[in-house]
Amino acid sequence: MKLTFLGAAGEVTGSQHLIETSARRILLDCGLFQGHRAAARLKNEQFHCRPKHLDAVILSHAHTDHVGNLPGLYKAGFRGPVFCTPATADVAQVMLHDSAKIQAEDARYLRKTLTGSHPSVEPLYDDGHVEGVLKRFETLGYGEWHELGPDVKLRFADAGHILGSAIVELEVEDHKTRKRIIFTGDLGRRGIPLLRDPVRVDGGDVLITEATYADRLHEPAHDIEVHLERIIHETSARGGRIIIPAFSLGRTQTLVYFLNRLFNCGKLPNIPVYVDSPLSHEITSVYRRHMHELDAEFQRELQDDHDPFKFPGLRYVQSASESAGLNHLREPFVVISSSGMCETGRVVHHLKHAVADERNTIIMIGFQAAYTLGRKIQERQPYVRIFDRQVPLRAQVDVLSGLSAHADAEDFKWWFQRLIDTGGVGEAFIVHGENSSARAMADLLQNVSNEPPRIPQFGETFDI
Repeated sequence: MKLTFLGAAGEVTGSQHLIETSARRILLDCGLFQGHRAAARLKNEQFHCRPKHLDAVILSHAHTDHVGNLPGLYKAGFRGPVFCTPATADVAQVMLHDSAKIQAEDARYLRKTLTGSHPSVEPLYDDGHVEGVLKRFETLGYGEWHELGPDVKLRFADAGHILGSAIVELEVEDHKTRKRIIFTGDLGRRGIPLLRDPVRVDGGDVLITEATYADRLHEPAHDIEVHLERIIHETSARGGRIIIPAFSLGRTQTLVYFLNRLFNCGKLPNIPVYVDSPLSHEITSVYRRHMHELDAEFQRELQDDHDPFKFPGLRYVQSASESAGLNHLREPFVVISSSGMCETGRVVHHLKHAVADERNTIIMIGFQAAYTLGRKIQERQPYVRIFDRQVPLRAQVDVLSGLSAHADAEDFKWWFQRLIDTGGVGEAFIVHGENSSARAMADLLQNVSNEPPRIPQFGETFDI
């Protein structure tokens, strides 16, 4: 049995891991790589998993860096089933159609703005490829084993990362030897709003674990309300606007939930709040359909507030013209817009009009991959390149890590304890993390894994 790492190996985005036996070829996740445009393009348009010969894809969750290249895989010839939870299927449908739309819009815009020395800009895939791969989806609930064949069993456990996110448990037989493989996907945190805590699972033969924040501790999530209230008051008093780059899936819903709570307590300043992303509006509708999967605190909120994703003064922006009009407003406002790493989407246009004005505030709330515009803003570089133009960064930048939906070091220790109590794991592979976090994860795994933990690089294959 072989395990090959074809994404999020030695880096953070583009999750893609291949399991091969004498009879099966199974891909765990199929994410888009996010980073510098040229490098991302090269990685995303090339597949090293032989798509036509894959038996199945198993999804951990519906974030773009885990599912965003599924239509590209279909375009390259994949025709097998895609297994995921029902909520992940609902979210992925929205996310993938939006991805195709944004790629088409960005390609049109860049053709107008880039100089003649740049190569042609074309989308990686279109809506037809999205529709094709969505027909391959097969949904499975949490907590029950499902036989995918005589040699493969699959079970999903709630990962607590986003709506529908799953820890993947596999039992795979090859040459009469059965291996238990555990893939964390993106492991969530304990005690964050909206989501239930991650489910702990028993040990096994192989662990593939993310390591995004294994080298740090998050501030308590509920402190974010206090910070948001302060930043909004201070910025509006300066006459500025607040730009919040946020992934449409997960972070935006959590932000709106916090702002709704501030409104209900009378602590939100009287300024408009815009969610500038049709995708966010659609994803929020998915959250409403799956409210029974959200945590106990949310269920209590529903007793007094029938819709915690809506309050007076909040507006979901739909059209591109309305979005563009926000950049000409003179009065203070809050805008939450995607994408979270500031590489594509409407938020790039808002940043173009905001970063040079010291009255404004940019709130960074999620992980920013190396070389992305979001990372450069988070690092407060004096100049940032937006649409191939250097723009001075004079706006205030606040980094709020408490909204991260990724487990931190203490969450990992808590989750690993169940593995230890049930015999640990034979081998451990560390993915989806930069060098410092991956090495920190290796330290955390010393008492969990029988073998020294490995940090695979792109394309590396291991016999398991």
